[in-house]
Amino acid sequence: MEDFFETRISEVDGQMVAFFGVYDGHGGSRTAEYLKNNLFKNLSAHPDFTKDTKTAIFEAFKQTDENYLNEEKGQQKDAGSTASTAVLLGDRLLVANVGDSRVVASIAGSAVPLSDDHKPDRSDERQRIEEAGGFIIWAGTWRVGGVLAVSRAFGDKLLKPYVVAEPEIQEEEIDGVDFIIIASDGLWNVISNKDAVALVQDVTDAEAAARKLIKEAYSRGSSDNITCVVVRFDSS
Repeated sequence: MEDFFETRISEVDGQMVAFFGVYDGHGGSRTAEYLKNNLFKNLSAHPDFTKDTKTAIFEAFKQTDENYLNEEKGQQKDAGSTASTAVLLGDRLLVANVGDSRVVASIAGSAVPLSDDHKPDRSDERQRIEEAGGFIIWAGTWRVGGVLAVSRAFGDKLLKPYVVAEPEIQEEEIDGVDFIIIASDGLWNVISNKDAVALVQDVTDAEAAARKLIKEAYSRGSSDNITCVVVRFDSS
């Protein structure tokens, strides 16, 4: 098992914060496990977390990656992990993504992606990698350096100048969001955003909804590890 997830509620600077994350590891489970143990800790300790949350997220992601690379010097240099996270702070929902795990919201019954997959063949990602001196080639799928099928990740020391842990961040007002689905690519490879939302639209229990999505993905032929978190928001 190379995937990890976390759900937690914590008080930061006198405000209640909910944090949800899915981490899809590759080259072993160590990086994903490190993120589960450290990413929120670093984020919540950022001095501007409640005042300038987007900057805090960006800097905490970068710091966590640097800390991991320094602390894991004896580890595999091809070990890494995606991170798809959602922070609920007051009436704001901030989604930060690194890699190809994905966050999708149900808003008024429609599927709305809150993250963009970081794939090597995404034109802006390809340009960024090539300008940094890297390359992508086809090896069963598009890969950075012919090795990695995601263009951003934590860890991956060998590819670090090109494979960065800089998150893309999207913000939504929580009003109108029925629920969100955070899942690793093993789910999204076989289930569209629209189908995923429709499948669990009427499943009120979040854990049951996540189990249903995972079961459906395997029935559709997914051969990957799948981690899925569903978070429902009280409309009242």
